[in-house]
Amino acid sequence: MLDAISEYHDLLSDDQLAADSQAMLTDQLGRHGLVFGGRALCTVLRPRLTNHERHAWLEQRVRLLMQVFAKTYDAAVASPEFRRQFMLADWEEVLVQDEPGIRNPSPTSRLDTFIIDADSEMKLTEYNAETPAGAAYGDALADAFIDLPIMRAFARRYEITPIPSRQGVLHVLLATYEEFLGRRELPRIAIVDWPDVPTVTEFEMYRDYFHSRGIACVIADPREAEYHNGRLSFGDSGPVDFIYKRVLIHELVEQCGIDSPMVRAVRDRAVCMANGFRCKMLHKKASLAVLSDERNAQLFSDDEHAAIRAHVPWTRTVVERKTQFEGREVDLVPFIQAHRERLVLKPNDDYGGAGITLGWTVDDAAWAEAIARALAAPHIVQERVRIPYEPYPSLVDGTVQIVDRMLDTAPFVSYGEYMEGYLTRLSTAALLNVTAGGGSTVPTFLVEPRG
Repeated sequence: MLDAISEYHDLLSDDQLAADSQAMLTDQLGRHGLVFGGRALCTVLRPRLTNHERHAWLEQRVRLLMQVFAKTYDAAVASPEFRRQFMLADWEEVLVQDEPGIRNPSPTSRLDTFIIDADSEMKLTEYNAETPAGAAYGDALADAFIDLPIMRAFARRYEITPIPSRQGVLHVLLATYEEFLGRRELPRIAIVDWPDVPTVTEFEMYRDYFHSRGIACVIADPREAEYHNGRLSFGDSGPVDFIYKRVLIHELVEQCGIDSPMVRAVRDRAVCMANGFRCKMLHKKASLAVLSDERNAQLFSDDEHAAIRAHVPWTRTVVERKTQFEGREVDLVPFIQAHRERLVLKPNDDYGGAGITLGWTVDDAAWAEAIARALAAPHIVQERVRIPYEPYPSLVDGTVQIVDRMLDTAPFVSYGEYMEGYLTRLSTAALLNVTAGGGSTVPTFLVEPRG
C-alpha cells in the first residue's frame, strides 16, 4: 500500500486541490454531525487505504479469534468456578445467570487491535463486547471523503471501494429480535444511553438510518424508563420492543439500580436487549487473561492455541500468584514490579483509556502506586505490544503537513462470528483513544490500481 499512499500524498502537493478538499471535508463534518464531544471527528486529509488481500487476511484472523471467545463464553456460562476468572461484581454474577432468550451475548461487538502489516503481526488488546461505537461514524466519514476533490483525482489511478459497517449492526439487531421473538417482525427500537454522552450524534445517525428503513426508533434516557403491564417505555415515547443498549451496564446499575424498570423488563424478557447482561463476561478485560492463562490450556485446540499465541498478548489478572511467562514460572506481583518498561496495567472494566498506566511512560514510584491500585480493585496486566505508524497529511495554516501517526485497527464483528468493516483511530499520543481527548478517526477504503 505504500505506493498508493505515496501517490495520494503527491497529489496533495497541489495547494489548491488540498485547500478545496479541506474546505469540503470541513463542511461535510459539520453538516453531518461528525463530531465527538464538540471536536471534529477527523483531522486529517487522507482515509486509511488497504487492499483486498490485507482485508481478506484480517477477516480470517477475526473469525479465528471469535471462535476462541465463543468457546470461552460457553465455559463461563456452564461453570461458576470458571466464571470467577472474569472477576465479576456480585450484582453482575446475579445478572449473568439469567437466560436472555438469545444465543449470542454480543450480537454486535468490536475488537481493538494493532497490526504491523510488514510482519503480518496482529495483537488484540481489548474486546469491546458491550457497547461498540463507531460503525455509523465510519460510514458517514466514508461518505464525506468519497467525493472530495483529492479522492476524485486519486480515483483516476485507483479503484476505490468503501467498507460499510452500519448495515451490519442493523442486520444483527433484526436477527437478534427474530431469534428472541420466534418470528420475523420489525421491532420498535430504543437507543438507550445518557443524553450528555459525546456519542449522541451517532445515536441520531442510527435513529435516522432505522427510520429510513421503516423501523420506529427513539433515543432514550434510562432514567426515564417505565415498566407497566409487561411493557417498557421511556417518557412519553410509547412502548418499545427492543433495546439497542449503548449505556454501560455498570453505569446503568450504579445510577438506576438492579431493580430499576429497564433492568427488570430485560430480566423478565418483556423486552429484548442487545448487548445483554451476559456480554459483561467477555467485555471484561480479564477475558484476555482467560485466553492466555496456562490454567485454561485444556479448553482450546492446537489451532486455537496458535491463534492465541499469535494475536493475544500475555495477559494476567493482577493477584498474588505464580504463573508462566515465556515458558518459565514467575511470581506475578514481583514480576510486574521488575518489568515496568514492558507492561501495561488496566482496570478490568473501564473505557476511554481511563485508569490505564503504561509502564514505560511513568517512573518507579508511579508504577508502584499503580500496582497498589491494581491489587485493591480488579485489574489486568498486559505485555506491551508494538504500535504501528503511518504518515497522514493535514492542512495546517494553509500548508499540507505529513506526520507519522500511531493507528489501531478495530474490526466490527457481527453475530460474534465475522467482520463487517472496521474503525481506525489515529493519534500522536501513546493512548489511541478518541474518548480520552485526542486523536482522529478515519474511514477505510479498499484500493487497487486501475488496469
